[in-house]
Amino acid sequence: MHTRKNQRALTGAEKKRFVGAVLALKRRGEYDEFVRVHARYYVSDMEDGVRAGHMAPSFLPWHRYFLLEFERALQRVDPGVSVPYWDWTADRTPAAALWGEDFLGGTGRSGDQQVMTGPFAYRNGDWTIQGKVTVGKYLTRDLGRPSDPVALPTGSELAWATNETVYDAPPWDSTVTTGLRNRLEGWMSDGGERNHNRVHRWVGGHMLGADSPNDPVFWLHHAFVDLLWDRWQRKHPAAAYLPKTVLGPGDPQRGRVLSLEEPMPPWNVTPSSILDHRSLYRYDA
Repeated sequence: MHTRKNQRALTGAEKKRFVGAVLALKRRGEYDEFVRVHARYYVSDMEDGVRAGHMAPSFLPWHRYFLLEFERALQRVDPGVSVPYWDWTADRTPAAALWGEDFLGGTGRSGDQQVMTGPFAYRNGDWTIQGKVTVGKYLTRDLGRPSDPVALPTGSELAWATNETVYDAPPWDSTVTTGLRNRLEGWMSDGGERNHNRVHRWVGGHMLGADSPNDPVFWLHHAFVDLLWDRWQRKHPAAAYLPKTVLGPGDPQRGRVLSLEEPMPPWNVTPSSILDHRSLYRYDA
């Protein structure tokens, strides 16, 4: 069992090993497959098909397993590597250590938002964006969106989500106003975005789209989201994943929303099987 650490606690050597393993997956072509999987299962309320990755109860277990699969791939390169997490309620500015030259690199330049610093800058020759989702070959960011500023979520905004005592509620989509899942995922009926979604918006660039794993900060962001779910599970041990059973024949969400024992594509893994991660990894917080 391994430990996921706060990125601010990483040593220089740990940062170097994490970056090295990520770049190795990129060279092998494995990294881009993770990007494609995420894009494939980003299905909105308005689209047909199973909503496994987003806007549905399986948002948290789907990303927990997705993150674990990525971490296992990293560990095939370097068994001592784990995915760190980014507490965006604490490290809230483009000057935070994770955006340093020795780790993820900084924001994009004005004009085209191309990231010019750090190991994932296109000009270094190790990080070329693949696929048809975006046109450019370079990683883009627009930290804080200076032209129309957006702030990272605060502790109180996060508490608004984690103080919920139920996991999710009908109609099990982006319009739900109660429950941990959608309040943490961040779809709001007033058109605003909270928590998880706001972080994607704050980073900008590739983090805005279905191919958001093109930016390696995706993994640190989702490791923190997973940690938040972990804390919530420990605080509310009786609060079960919902829906518990397959939705009825008359429910418009039947076949589109995954219940506790239905496999999450593209894996034969059910939400129930990934609710407890304690035999697989732990967090340092």
